[in-house]
Amino acid sequence: MGLLYFILIAYGLTQILVYGSIFDRVRPDKKAYAGFFHCPMCVGFWIGVFLFGINPHTELFTFELNIVNAFLLGCLSSGTSYALSVLFGDEGLRYEIFKRK
Repeated sequence: MGLLYFILIAYGLTQILVYGSIFDRVRPDKKAYAGFFHCPMCVGFWIGVFLFGINPHTELFTFELNIVNAFLLGCLSSGTSYALSVLFGDEGLRYEIFKRK
């Protein structure tokens, strides 16, 4: 259950940082790192590493503290955040990815 909590928290936090209007003023537009802040896969990785870092301060999920787990949880967060952002949009399930041409 802890892994599911981790994935959902990572996805939610990634969505807020990448698409949330509250961060429009601080999110760069045309600078060198602008692409990073608009990419759920890139931001998702660092969200996973951040969540791993706060691991000792929460009871929702517990992972052993080592560098390999930090990297693997970053990868897990990146992949699931990207996959979920492709599947779900502002209006719910994105049906256009299921259309046949």
